[in-house]
Amino acid sequence: MNTRDWPIRAKLTALVIGPVSALLALWIFATTLTFGPALDLLAARTLLYDLGRPGETVVAELQRERRLSVVELAGTTDLPALTEQRLRTDRAVADLRRRIDGDDLRDAAGDLLDTRLDQLAGALDALPAGRGFIDRRQVDRAGALGLYSGMISSAFQAFSAMATLPDMQLNREALALTALGRSRELLGQTDALLAGALTAGRYAEGEHAQVVQTINNQRFLAETAVADLPGPGRAAYQRLTEGEAFVRLRGLQDSLVRTPDLPTRLDVRTWEASQATVQRELRDFELSQADGLAERSVPMAVGILIRLAAAGLLGLAAIVVCVLVALRVGRSLARRLTGVRTAALEMAEQRLPDVVARLRRGEEVDVAREAPELDHGADEIGQVGRAFNEVRRTAVQAAVDEVTLRRGLNDVFLNIARRSQGLVHRQLALLDRLERHTEDPDELAGLFQVDHLATRLRRHAEDLVILAGAAPGRGWRNPVATVDVIRGAISEVESYDRVDVGEVQPAGVLGRAVGDVIHLLAELIENATAFSPPGTRVDVTGQAVSNGYAIEVTDHGLGMSPQALDDANRRLSRSPDFDPADSARLGHFVVARLAARHGVRVQLRPATPGGVTAVVLVPADLVTDEPAVGPAGRDGGSTGDQRMAKVTRLSTLPRPRNARPTRDRSESGTPVLPFAAGRGSGVEAPADGDGLPRRVRRRGPARPRPAVADTPAPRPPEEVRRTMSALQAGTARGRRDGARAMTAPTVPLAQVKPIGPDRADESSPPEPSVAPDLPNATERDA
Repeated sequence: MNTRDWPIRAKLTALVIGPVSALLALWIFATTLTFGPALDLLAARTLLYDLGRPGETVVAELQRERRLSVVELAGTTDLPALTEQRLRTDRAVADLRRRIDGDDLRDAAGDLLDTRLDQLAGALDALPAGRGFIDRRQVDRAGALGLYSGMISSAFQAFSAMATLPDMQLNREALALTALGRSRELLGQTDALLAGALTAGRYAEGEHAQVVQTINNQRFLAETAVADLPGPGRAAYQRLTEGEAFVRLRGLQDSLVRTPDLPTRLDVRTWEASQATVQRELRDFELSQADGLAERSVPMAVGILIRLAAAGLLGLAAIVVCVLVALRVGRSLARRLTGVRTAALEMAEQRLPDVVARLRRGEEVDVAREAPELDHGADEIGQVGRAFNEVRRTAVQAAVDEVTLRRGLNDVFLNIARRSQGLVHRQLALLDRLERHTEDPDELAGLFQVDHLATRLRRHAEDLVILAGAAPGRGWRNPVATVDVIRGAISEVESYDRVDVGEVQPAGVLGRAVGDVIHLLAELIENATAFSPPGTRVDVTGQAVSNGYAIEVTDHGLGMSPQALDDANRRLSRSPDFDPADSARLGHFVVARLAARHGVRVQLRPATPGGVTAVVLVPADLVTDEPAVGPAGRDGGSTGDQRMAKVTRLSTLPRPRNARPTRDRSESGTPVLPFAAGRGSGVEAPADGDGLPRRVRRRGPARPRPAVADTPAPRPPEEVRRTMSALQAGTARGRRDGARAMTAPTVPLAQVKPIGPDRADESSPPEPSVAPDLPNATERDA
């Protein structure tokens, strides 16, 4: 039986029940052993008066009937006295049978006495049949003598079974009285044999030897029985045997023993008188001794019961005291151990997490108040309690130190991130100035790549800000179109040329959430490109739904298992605390933080036929109508704002969303790189969907560059006017071509110059000469 996992109360109960049950069993056993003999002593009077006296009366009547039956069989006539004697015997037997069948005698009798009583009743049942044999003279004197002697012997066997008293002295006295009764029965047998011989005038064959044996047995039993009587009983019997009747009867017995034939001078009347007197005196002696024995058994039984009651009460009191002490001690131990367990569970499940949560919220925590001293006594349990006090205090202090350390690390992250953001901002501003003054296509392409790397570096710096628990500095005052938000996110991804923008329904995102949504989408798009094969595409679509605006990012990689999807969705559904051990899923942590800040819901789903679809649900309170396009809207004031990127500084021409972008290439096989019109040499291509002309980078024939003079050569005003007119005419033509090609494929994202959204408070006018596909406005991180 494994008791290791039992509750402490069950273990203490088991410890108490075992000893108490054993003590109770011993108490019951000892009480029973003592109570039984006491009941036997009390039952001695019942046995004496319900069996002893009625049984002795039956024995006396049977002895008389036996003598008369032997005399009748020795003579030739019937004796009227025998009939009268049989009536007296029947009355005595009926009284004895009534008592044997009664409950009082049977309840007081033991198993042996019950058996002897059944034997006596069976022997008495043979009396009517024996009388019939005697009346028909079908039995001789020896047979009749044996019939009655057998019934009398059964009675004495029942008397012997009464001697089962718990006191040894009382038992010896009872057995001695039974032996005296047997000796008196042998006197009766001798009288019956002699009466039959006197009536017949001679002994039958073997009767003299039987007379001699009976007399000798009677004297032996009497001497043996008297030796077991107490002193007063022996003295009384001695006085009885010294009486005249005993002396005459002994003399007559001696003469019978010496003479093999009937003595000629035997005085029959003297024999009969002496025999009757001795029988009466012996019977009275036996009854008086039996009464004395019964009287002495009562106070002895009462004394035993008193001692039994005292011992039983003391034993019961001891058991009760043991149970009370065990219950008190067990309850105290259980209460104290339960207190230690409750304190431990409260510290582990409530106090310590609450302290850590409060510390992370920036609250001050008093270690002494949060880990108060617990007093559990001075024993081993108290020592465990004091040790637990130290453990609690150490745990709370460790939590305080850990949160303080984490707060310091967050400050370090934030400080580093702010410095990095400042440097990246200055780098982007410098790149923008270099791009505006660069004419060489190769140099401009290199600047675009550096610009893209700087944009990604800015996002990673923002990751540090988010890890530190602060908000990124990018923000907008006015709403921004969702298509521009998506393009801004794509511009911050390394493999932006693998991303296709599909159908994006018109909508706008409030300015306060634009920066975080761009960062969130960038993390998801980068994950999609990182965990899908290089030759596959990543699709981004957007549509308005009943409870907001849903943006889907779908890759076609190997996908994720259901368990991994469940774990990822569980992490994305709440804003977790940053765990450095889980740095492999840093993107999920950043997405969850950004989503929780604005109530955005992010969920990963299996894509068809393979891959993963990330669904970003922007809540309805962050979604608005799509803002107007072009400087008219900005100058108008109500719907205009500074656009996210230079590519969005358009007129009121609509943004194409339905067609998948294509990747155009030049005649030399290099990707088409759109950049500002009028910057560098090249050939203008038809305008793209945004209405701006797209330059195809081509190199002209090599020609030596003229030496640059120290001072710029003056240009005539007419040349400057012609140059500006040509530029304006080309720009207008490109816008018209763009309006006609609204359904044409969107601008390819390959070799796009990635740039980020402008600050809302930067009100510098748009640069009409700059027309890259994706934005890179100068911004200042807060």
